[in-house]
Amino acid sequence: MATTVTPGVEPVYLDGAWLDTGSHLEVRSPYSGEVVATVSRAGAGEARAAVDAAARALAAPLAPWRRAEILERVSQLLRERQEEIAQIVSAEAGKPIRNARVEVARAAGTHALSAIEARRLSGDMIPITGTEPGDGHVAFTVRVPIGIIGAISPFNFPLNLVAHKVAPAIAAGCPIILKPASQTPVSALRLAALYEEAGLPAGWLQVIPGAAAAIGDVFVSDDRVRMITFTGSAEVGWEIKARAARKKVVLELGNASPVIVAPDADLELVARKVATHAYSYAGQTCISIQRVIAHRDVIDSLTALLVPQIDALRVGDPAEETTDVGPLIDAENRDRVLEWIEEAVQAGATVLSGGVVEAGVIRPTLLANVPLHLRVCRQEVFGPVCTLIPYDTLDEALALANSTEYGLQAAIFTRSIAPALAAVRALEFGSVMINEAPEYRVDQMPYGGTKASGNTKEGPGYTVREMTEERLVVLATG
Repeated sequence: MATTVTPGVEPVYLDGAWLDTGSHLEVRSPYSGEVVATVSRAGAGEARAAVDAAARALAAPLAPWRRAEILERVSQLLRERQEEIAQIVSAEAGKPIRNARVEVARAAGTHALSAIEARRLSGDMIPITGTEPGDGHVAFTVRVPIGIIGAISPFNFPLNLVAHKVAPAIAAGCPIILKPASQTPVSALRLAALYEEAGLPAGWLQVIPGAAAAIGDVFVSDDRVRMITFTGSAEVGWEIKARAARKKVVLELGNASPVIVAPDADLELVARKVATHAYSYAGQTCISIQRVIAHRDVIDSLTALLVPQIDALRVGDPAEETTDVGPLIDAENRDRVLEWIEEAVQAGATVLSGGVVEAGVIRPTLLANVPLHLRVCRQEVFGPVCTLIPYDTLDEALALANSTEYGLQAAIFTRSIAPALAAVRALEFGSVMINEAPEYRVDQMPYGGTKASGNTKEGPGYTVREMTEERLVVLATG
């Protein structure tokens, strides 16, 4: 395929070439509204061409050691160009620059971990001689690539959540076609350029920003796409799974993260964690703290510690080194979150901090006395809003934590082992943190939810297994 590049336009990456499709989308700063990039827009035609190219790549497999070397080189390039890429993440996602640098470092680590998985990918020996019919036979399993993967990624971690799909796919030996979020496609295109520089052959990674419906329809309808991996809203994710019933569809979706505060908890620790992890990246993280369920004996003391820390958070330009909380991804989401706050206030909620717009940014907001049926308590806010909810018994707290459709990550703060273990048993979540925020994530850990929050575990070692199939081999030895 010939490379066609138009000055000032970020081209799509298709079949090892950079291509301007002639149709463009504007990427605007969530803070200033200024255009930060003009990106070529792909559609169904480009998606079909990408599947063709991926099929050709799959027919010429890369050895595991070669896949590992490429991943290690990409990891190295990410570290070398951390500041350059962090500036891109910050500009298009509105992410405070300090957080953007952390994201690039994490993406480098995700690639290094995936390289390890490429080198150690193996099956199991089967003890077939444990029964008489197994005499004279040897049995073992091997893991083989599932095939072409279609990936759809969100805006909130435009580099590292892309890395969590792309790097394990390469480690597993699967060509992958990525449709990044239209709000934040430039980070993914830069990552593709690093893969090209690292020597990844054509067709193994293709990045095609564009309309989700058109590209997603190709992922769903083309039988050569064996697996779809989606991170985003629960509504869209489960719809994709319903439409692609014969494909493997893995989903990492939303949450309304609860934190239970026991009466013996370290309240200063809780206050620090909540002030940081309820409002980091303006709450646009699916495991951002949204509900603090605190024992009635300590809720006033916790509030007294928490409010000054929230009030001290600095909002504004994400490019500034001192900014703690930047803008929501767009005005539509800002207005939605303000509407949810106003709905709570009209229903009797008390605004303890924030609830107003400052320099175009919603100040970190803490609400109390919120009726539990309202959206800020039951649905995913995906904004800088946290609610304080009192409880009297642990059973009541656990029921409150479980009272949404989501089940990604939850937390309990306590100095006692009994309530901690009770929470582990009772909380209907994929992960339970003890004396740590539910936003805690180390990239190699198994990360994923239950209920409406998804059906998979991410983390390179776990994702690679999702992207491979186990094949049994039986050898008759005579």
